[in-house]
Amino acid sequence: MIVVTRLNDSQFAINPDLIERIHASPDTTLVMVDGAKFIVIETLDEIIEKIARFRAHVISLASLTDDRDYRSGARSLDVPTGPHAIEDQLEPGSGQRPRRL
Repeated sequence: MIVVTRLNDSQFAINPDLIERIHASPDTTLVMVDGAKFIVIETLDEIIEKIARFRAHVISLASLTDDRDYRSGARSLDVPTGPHAIEDQLEPGSGQRPRRL
């Protein structure tokens, strides 16, 4: 989230991933993907800088995370893979067969 300031000096946080476009004529207007518009006192360049810093911060936090599920290629769920993955999980001689779609 980035913090921006309305014309009445009240601040609020906004998700920069939901900003569709930014207009600066003369006030800076944030147009969101849902059509909502917010007029803020920050300049176009300041908003772009805030977004860049926010994304850099997210990337730096991800590099500090010790979550091996996505970094080492290990899976958090045991999902069978391969051409015979389903068949391999069925008990031999049970008469079961995988459902065909």
